[in-house]
Amino acid sequence: MTSVDLGIPQVPTAWRSRTLPAERPAGPGLVDRYGRIATDLRVSLTDRCNLRCTYCMPAEGLPALPRDAVMARAEITRLVGVATRDLGVRQVRFTGGEPLLRGDLVDVVRDVAALEPRPEISLTTNAVGLDTRAEALRDAGLDRVNVSLDTLDPDTFATLARRPFLERTLAGIDAAARVFDLVKINAVLVRGVNLDHAADLLSWCLERGFELRFIEQMPLDADHSWDRSAMVTAAEVRGLLGRRFALAPDDEPRDGAPAERFEVRSLATGQRWGRVGIIASVTEPFCADCRRTRLTAEGGVRDCLFAHTETDLLGPLRAGATDAQLADLWRTAMWGKGAGHGMDDPSFTQPDRTMSAIGG
Repeated sequence: MTSVDLGIPQVPTAWRSRTLPAERPAGPGLVDRYGRIATDLRVSLTDRCNLRCTYCMPAEGLPALPRDAVMARAEITRLVGVATRDLGVRQVRFTGGEPLLRGDLVDVVRDVAALEPRPEISLTTNAVGLDTRAEALRDAGLDRVNVSLDTLDPDTFATLARRPFLERTLAGIDAAARVFDLVKINAVLVRGVNLDHAADLLSWCLERGFELRFIEQMPLDADHSWDRSAMVTAAEVRGLLGRRFALAPDDEPRDGAPAERFEVRSLATGQRWGRVGIIASVTEPFCADCRRTRLTAEGGVRDCLFAHTETDLLGPLRAGATDAQLADLWRTAMWGKGAGHGMDDPSFTQPDRTMSAIGG
């Protein structure tokens, strides 16, 4: 039985009935069997992190990869170059772990910004240490940053991150706001911890011109303790925000973005205050329009956050593979992508690898 036969609900019926070639097309793009084309590359630069967020890592942390197992600067640049030049990738986001822990991060950004064609370059970070590097990253070619911030309360921050680093995160956000035109904030709500902080966090972001995105907690935690029944859903987030703000669907096309965006207006006057996004990967999946491909810190292609397999590119690269050979391996990896992550299927199992190891 194929994944098409399973009738996974997040893939439209028209896609399931489409006649697709049995063999991968010869074209240059990262196309899969359902007609999706990946143009957004997420690159994990390290599996290490200086926080221990409860929904991601255990309190004691995880064993770090050996240094020689992680892509070097030149290897990152070469693989990203293959993606942008030969495979049609237009956006590159550096993730981790925590990418600021890479001492050569500014150089990596500069190298990728020099590629032709030049991709849009962004960074997902917890912002600890960003205050001293934001300007250098901007000058190197970084276009924007996404910062993880789940609360503005120091005690709650320490509970969730298991580190008392709120002030350092806020300093990093302030520095980013001074040098980048757009700063996005990512927040995960955890029941019984920061659920009642959602509206205050949105208000804080709106006052500063930041775009806040709430992200449903996903089954990528190291403890494998994720419980769908306890998860804060997108519908619940909309209900919470609706008590203080008027939300209306944003007119701007979603265009494959993971976040559904809403205009935020005053309940009393209707005055527009900004936007908020909600990434409902679990309850309102957007797999049918997924345009992402991922490289782990060890140079493995993942076609989905929830995949159980990877295609190694770093090994062949180090063994002398040509760019054309690496591109072909990458295309083959993405051709095998499933219809969806399958969380609604009774047979769904959580990947062994955590978000910190995969890179968001």
